[in-house]
Amino acid sequence: MTITKSTRYALYAAAEMAAADSAPVTVAGVASRYGIPESVLAKVFQQLVRSGLAVGTRGIGGGYRLARPPAAITVLDVLHVFERPRTPGACLLHDRPDAPCPQHSSCSLQWLFEEVDELVRCTYESVTLETLVRRAGQMPAPLPVAIRSPRRQKSAHR
Repeated sequence: MTITKSTRYALYAAAEMAAADSAPVTVAGVASRYGIPESVLAKVFQQLVRSGLAVGTRGIGGGYRLARPPAAITVLDVLHVFERPRTPGACLLHDRPDAPCPQHSSCSLQWLFEEVDELVRCTYESVTLETLVRRAGQMPAPLPVAIRSPRRQKSAHR
């Protein structure tokens, strides 16, 4: 399953709203944190509001909040706003993934793709925004990466 930029931005926005508890989250704040253009992120927040996952408040002290508790919203809920499910009978190996596969009935690989899709869907459905934020808070900060200059290889013929 591929995820579009809009979906990724929506997951960032939803996670930020979940982490903020009931405090409002602003487009500018999330855009700055993740390096997302504000105009693009504003449209993502609007879609989250239209879908019923978020609510927006205008004015000073305004911003966006989740419409339900983070424990009641799954990653799959967010994905459904921005991603179309794969067409039944469609194949990842086929030239046109949205069209039914001409070898669907005789394909020996189709079961694999259907099983993987189901596992991915179940995983996304089992992870709530609360879990996502809690797990992110438990993750250790990434270690700095030392950049080394390439070593000269010793010649075998000296």
